[in-house]
Amino acid sequence: MPTRYTVVCDDDQSRVIETLARRYGITSEEVIQQLIESGLDDIENTPA
Repeated sequence: MPTRYTVVCDDDQSRVIETLARRYGITSEEVIQQLIESGLDDIENTPA
């Protein structure tokens, strides 16, 4: 079962997320999910 998290973004971050969503024709939720996945991949692939 998925876990739900709440993300709080400032105005600048929100604008960037909305811009990306419009550019790629996806929802802001999908943009946030992709950003989280990308960040986690970067962390996993960075030497400790």
